[in-house]
Amino acid sequence: MRLIENFIGSEFTAGLSGKTFEKRSPLDNSVIARVAEAGKTEVDAAVRAARSALNGEWGGLTTDQRVELLYGVANEITRRFEDFVAAEMADTGQPSHVMRHVFIPRGAANFKVFADVVKNVPSESFQMATPDGRGAMNYSVRNPKGVIGVVCPWNAPFMLMTWKVGPALACGNTVVVKPSEESPHTATLLGEVMNTVGIPKGVYNVVHGFGPDSAGEFLTQHPLVDAITFTGETRTGAAIMKAASEGMRDVSFELGGKNAGIVFADADFDAAVEGISRSAFLNSGQVCLGTERVYVERPIFDRFVAALKVKAEAVKFGRPTDPNANYGPLISQEHRQKVLSYYRKAVEEGATVVTGGGVPDMPADLAEGAWVQPTIWTGLPETAAVVQEEIFGPCCHIRPFDSEDEVVNLANDTDYGLSTTIWTNDLSRAHRVAARVDVGITWVNSWFLRDLRTPFGGSKQSGIGREGGVHSLEFYTETRNICIKF
Repeated sequence: MRLIENFIGSEFTAGLSGKTFEKRSPLDNSVIARVAEAGKTEVDAAVRAARSALNGEWGGLTTDQRVELLYGVANEITRRFEDFVAAEMADTGQPSHVMRHVFIPRGAANFKVFADVVKNVPSESFQMATPDGRGAMNYSVRNPKGVIGVVCPWNAPFMLMTWKVGPALACGNTVVVKPSEESPHTATLLGEVMNTVGIPKGVYNVVHGFGPDSAGEFLTQHPLVDAITFTGETRTGAAIMKAASEGMRDVSFELGGKNAGIVFADADFDAAVEGISRSAFLNSGQVCLGTERVYVERPIFDRFVAALKVKAEAVKFGRPTDPNANYGPLISQEHRQKVLSYYRKAVEEGATVVTGGGVPDMPADLAEGAWVQPTIWTGLPETAAVVQEEIFGPCCHIRPFDSEDEVVNLANDTDYGLSTTIWTNDLSRAHRVAARVDVGITWVNSWFLRDLRTPFGGSKQSGIGREGGVHSLEFYTETRNICIKF
């Protein structure tokens, strides 16, 4: 059976302890690989390799030289496209078309986009008067922050990992990546790409393991890590923030969400149904930007619920390579139990189950996989657990509303503030409502439409900081002012 190793100082290593853990397929719960678990020794070696690279060949490269290497990384990912698709499907079990058209292309784009940003970003300068009349000039420069700890989620592992690694390397930093224990393949495969392209030794490192008392904790507590970027649940973010407070290290967090979808009666009905269906059920609901709360204006409420029910019941379960399948499993049995516990809780709290609420009948070869049904509820108060707590599964609660003020208050009645999607043909209303919803990103008549140059992040308990385009530079660089007296 294949052993997935750590990647430290540009070399693959199982480490000294010999500890490994199983990687199981979400399709059928079979063991598909063993993964070398990094201990303190391996994490320390990775951090020190990254630190050494800052003071070595990598630190001596010009911006143009870094950009050329990162273009090479993107091109090599594209050349090995099928390898990355296969690796991501093995980890997540999600359909091939999602990998081919979204997650893997975005992973390659993350290197090119941020290479271009760094190459073209302007600096600023100011001339100032001085008492002697000769004047002075101030100008700013951006220097890399140092060693960046990159802690990644499992739901779109390659795309979300490169979203951090791309700008970090473009800015001249080095990285130590801790992938989720549920999705170790693509971060490791990227190590092969780095070596092929000629990225200097120690620039990109990968340590595998878990959170507490494992690679995640050892990395975030390491004193030679200068900043930490993390995507995942809010509780884990709070723990990382505590670790980062030692040494006053910077953090960038994209955390949980309980995102609202708002559908007005004047919306393009079919487009709204299609958009909410995607936002609720894509990637089996395992999308941080997904919609778990849907508010529909009362005149079209019953019709909308019925139409979304049809969408949910039309999904086709199956293996990623099945051309007829468009719906995959959850990431693991553990996550499946969490999602099913919310399905039960919704019923206990008095929900009307419009569709779903359980486990689909699967053929024998897939019966042990982490499958759940897309699920729709109505009839719950806003205080219900499934309306307030992030489930991260293919489910949503739909509630009617009667006015703009009411729906804005409903959308904002959450501890989270990551995203929302608004459906209306009234442009004035779209501007009004979008400005009042307390989230980091709002889509109008669309969902998951991303320009990588724009700011991305959440408010409230959904995150700290913004990344994307020049906004990423605020986290991955230290801006310094130089004042020259004439």
